[in-house]
Amino acid sequence: MKVLIGTDTYPPTVNGAAMFTERFAHALVERSHEVHLVCPSPTGVAETITDSKGVTVHRRRSVPYPFYENFRLSPIGAARCRPVVEDVGPDVIHVQDHFWLCASVTRAARALDVPFVATNHLMPENFFDHVPVPKVLRGVGSKWVWGELDRVFAGASAITSPTPKAVELLERATAFRGAIPISNGIDVARYEEAAARHHLGVGRYSSDPTILFVGRLDQEKRVNELITAFSQLPASLGARLEIVGNGSLRGAWERLAESLDVADRVVFRGFVEEDELVDAFGRADIFVMPGVAELQSIVTMEAMAAGKPVVAANAMALPHLVKPEVNGYLFTPGDSDDLASRLGLLLADPGLRDRMGAASRRIVAQHAMGVTVDKFLALYQDAIEGVRHV
Repeated sequence: MKVLIGTDTYPPTVNGAAMFTERFAHALVERSHEVHLVCPSPTGVAETITDSKGVTVHRRRSVPYPFYENFRLSPIGAARCRPVVEDVGPDVIHVQDHFWLCASVTRAARALDVPFVATNHLMPENFFDHVPVPKVLRGVGSKWVWGELDRVFAGASAITSPTPKAVELLERATAFRGAIPISNGIDVARYEEAAARHHLGVGRYSSDPTILFVGRLDQEKRVNELITAFSQLPASLGARLEIVGNGSLRGAWERLAESLDVADRVVFRGFVEEDELVDAFGRADIFVMPGVAELQSIVTMEAMAAGKPVVAANAMALPHLVKPEVNGYLFTPGDSDDLASRLGLLLADPGLRDRMGAASRRIVAQHAMGVTVDKFLALYQDAIEGVRHV
């Protein structure tokens, strides 16, 4: 097939939707499909390039967005994508959001009678962390965001979101019915290999076990709760906390670690390249996701693929991944005592970590990128043949 993917967020911007879109596009090329992608330019200048994996990337003019680090957006005029759609002549289009650029893509799809599939990766709660809207107006703002999704996705052959919980939220807030949960998908084997490079047997856990967090250092991730819980752990456990990622609250959370007298055991690594990130998953002993606004959490799945037990907030879609007493624990959001207790159980028992890590691998197998690609290719074929799911 010739597939055109539209997205308003793409690397070098770092977030779950951007990373998934890039990896998914590359996976389609590996299946011998011709893939074009339209996104905001990371430099502001419109250009078309072919990336190292063979995806043709059509970068549209863009401007920096001041409230989100390293994020650029294409204003309405710059986002006009009909010429790209006409030039590419795709068999099917797949948009990853409903903002300016993707809105232009779907307008072109309807005008040119090109079938399209739409995916929603957004929660309004995450959106408003980066948009200066007073809290008292966020209810109205949320309705507006979902209303725009109704408008932009109108006419889609199929609408998807990464988890059943995400689909439930979408259908509760919009007029659409029949949306399909399809996992974002990960390269499971890559994380298994990283873990194998570091695994030296249960005895390796006897000193300096590492707790890992990966993600943006912004409010919805609640890393302050993790740091607070970490400070409550007995020093005799010898644990260290590794925090990978950047964001607006990094400085505040570094100061929190200092005030709690754990700065010597908490490492803020900032943004790291992908190979180094995979290595971090491989050498960690426990993964923690304290965020409360996760529509899926790709990094949690990556940790599971690396065979790690997971302690996660009992919120949003995280219970789809973490099965209590099987591959980890869920804790009550905001309850650092509860989080510390769960971490303490895992830190004190290397065998428990091994058993739960093995369960993580079994659970995450259904989220392999190959499974995700198969499901989307089936939806693309349905779209081309005129089969509608919504």
